[in-house]
Amino acid sequence: MNIKFVVVGKLKEKYFKQGIEEYAKRLSRFCKFSIVEVPDEKAPESMSQAEMDQVMAAEGERILSKIKDREYVYALAILGKERSSEEFAKELKDLTTYGHSDITFVIGGSLGLTPAVLQRANTQISFGRFTLPHQLMRLVLTEQVYRAFMINEGSPYHK
Repeated sequence: MNIKFVVVGKLKEKYFKQGIEEYAKRLSRFCKFSIVEVPDEKAPESMSQAEMDQVMAAEGERILSKIKDREYVYALAILGKERSSEEFAKELKDLTTYGHSDITFVIGGSLGLTPAVLQRANTQISFGRFTLPHQLMRLVLTEQVYRAFMINEGSPYHK
């Protein structure tokens, strides 16, 4: 199984990198895990809606260029479907059972994801209505993917 994150922007904070590296190491016994960073579009603090749409479109094109047709795609979106850790674990298990061995998670830039990226996604997932820094979301998502594997293994990690 291949798990890939396609994310906008570079991870700058060392402590986030260290946390993700730890979970990536743990994930290596379950899957091939990778993170693909696409450049974020430089944008001024205050923008018109047209400028925001332009920034999102550029980032969206970069994201879509990193996704292959066979990949099952989760887009992280505030309006996506919330799942419990157990539901998420079952979903990942079912995907692999039914032939989806390439699973991709997309985390957009600070302005979100374009309709084109959301349409390409097979499903949208939400971690609640909180707004979290994208760097922190990478760490949270990595941990939740690891937790899903541990749940499916029947490990006490989840308790």
